[in-house]
Amino acid sequence: MSIEDNLSIARRWIDAFNRGDVEALVSLYAEDAVHTSPKLRAREPETEGKIRGRKALFQWWTSALAATPSLRYEPLTFTASEERVVIEYLRHADGQPVLAVSETFDVRERAIVASRVYHG
Repeated sequence: MSIEDNLSIARRWIDAFNRGDVEALVSLYAEDAVHTSPKLRAREPETEGKIRGRKALFQWWTSALAATPSLRYEPLTFTASEERVVIEYLRHADGQPVLAVSETFDVRERAIVASRVYHG
């Protein structure tokens, strides 16, 4: 994929997340995509922080947005290559400190095949 295509996926991802549109968010992923996240590990320790597939992604984000309805991401930077895109953003939620986050998407055939979240 081109750098521009990958940047477009990342921007659509942020937009869908901030609108709370879980269906649009999950549609950006490959059917068997893998997602890893420290928040996932903390809320669902049995996953060891990793889930696979659109169904699991849909359940995760539906649950996460229901638990924290004020959650939104403020994008800071997008960095892309032909295989990957990295988003740096600030995580905002009422009553919680702002958290700096970096998220990496591996992209193949116009779909996210892996996403990894880093806090700090």
